[in-house]
Amino acid sequence: MSFSSKQRGFTMALALALAVVMGIMLLKIAPRVDAEVQRENEEELIFRGEAIASALRVYSAKMHRYPKDLDEIMKVRPRILRQKYLDPMTPDGEWVPITQVQPGATGDTTGLPWVGVHSRCEKDSIHIYQAKTLVRDWRFTADQNILGVGGGPGPGGGKGGVLPGGGLIPGGGIVPGGGGSKDTTDSGKS
Repeated sequence: MSFSSKQRGFTMALALALAVVMGIMLLKIAPRVDAEVQRENEEELIFRGEAIASALRVYSAKMHRYPKDLDEIMKVRPRILRQKYLDPMTPDGEWVPITQVQPGATGDTTGLPWVGVHSRCEKDSIHIYQAKTLVRDWRFTADQNILGVGGGPGPGGGKGGVLPGGGLIPGGGIVPGGGGSKDTTDSGKS
């Protein structure tokens, strides 16, 4: 065996070892990537769900009734919802409507007024929203007290949430009310 053939064998063994190490590292990183994707999808779900709930409130105040689907909201001019948002947690993007009245025995919600939406996703959540840890239990409604659908904990509840500017507080959950802090200093008066 010549020197160059021994060296080629060593180089091949080194390349194989590097490939194995890189494969192991990728296997360790994959769960983190999946968790990050789910975290981002949950944040998007909260944004979209709150936007739909807000649009339902505006629609109800303007039309004195709730819409029968999201398409009705999209017909209002000026627009009260930027676009017909899809559920980012499910492949088909379809929301489960929360209706103003209970659906019949068949469960068909066609033609019933929508007061909110929730996701079909069965996953455990990374965020906590409205003190719920299953994504399908997160309710985005026009009226937080309708049909016993409660809102999230208050700002002092310690559950975290989404800040009025859109940032998430660790622990999840929406901080109701919004608005932000007001300057109570006596600026300009002396």
